[in-house]
Amino acid sequence: MPRQLADWLIESTSTIVFTGAGISTESGIPDFRSPGGIWEHNQPVDFNDFVTSEDSRIEYWRQKSEAHSEYFDAQPNVGHEILARWESQHHLDGLITQNIDGLHQAAGSHKVLEIHGTAREVSCLECGKRDSATGPVAEFLETGVPPICSNCNGWLKHATISFGQMLDTTVLEQCAEWARSCDLFVAMGSSLVVHPAASLPEMAKAHGARLVIINRDPTPCDSMADLAIQGSLGESLKDVDDCLETLRNQ
Repeated sequence: MPRQLADWLIESTSTIVFTGAGISTESGIPDFRSPGGIWEHNQPVDFNDFVTSEDSRIEYWRQKSEAHSEYFDAQPNVGHEILARWESQHHLDGLITQNIDGLHQAAGSHKVLEIHGTAREVSCLECGKRDSATGPVAEFLETGVPPICSNCNGWLKHATISFGQMLDTTVLEQCAEWARSCDLFVAMGSSLVVHPAASLPEMAKAHGARLVIINRDPTPCDSMADLAIQGSLGESLKDVDDCLETLRNQ
C-alpha cells in the first residue's frame, strides 16, 4: 500500500493533503475530544459568551493560557517533516489542516490553509490586528485580566475559530477550490466527521480525484477511498517516503 501511494504521488499533477488532530498527537498535543484533551476538564467558551460576558472572557483566557505551552513547546514530528519535504520536492501542491498548532509551518510547509485558525497568534475583534499569543498570555497570567488591543482597545482573542464563531469564508472557498481541482487528495489523522471540513474528501472524489485516507481508526469515508491505510501516521508516511526515494533513484 505505501508503494501504491508513492506511485500516485509521482503520477499526480496536483496533490492536496488534509490533516486532522491525528498528526499532532504524535507531537504530544492531545486531541481535544480524546482522554487527556482540554475538553475532558473544561467547557469550551462559546463565542457569543466571550463577546458579551467578562466572566466568560476570563474563563476563555484561563483555558487558553493553560494550554499555551502545549502548542509553543511542541515540535514537528516526522509526519510534519515529510509533508514539508514533499512540498519542496513538488509532490504536494497544498495542505489543508484542521489543526491550530502551527506545526506544519514550523516544519517548513508554506502552502497551508488553516480551517480553524492558529493558536500561535491573537487577533483583535475590532480592528483585526494580529500578534504573537505569547505576550497576551503572559499578561493574563500576571494580571488575571483579559488582554485588550494596544491599537484600539478591542478584545483580544486567539486567532482560532471558537464554538459559535463563523468560519472564514475566504479560507473555506480556497479549500473547496483545492479539493475540486486536485487529482489526488490524501486525508490523514482525521475522523472525517466534523463538517464542513469532512466534506472535502467527498468533494475531491466527486470531481475525479483519487482519494487516499490514512488514519489510526476507520472513518465514514473509507468505503469511497481508492486506498485506506490504518496505522500510525508517522510510520505510514515514512514507509511512503521510503518508496518515493526508491522510485526517484531508479
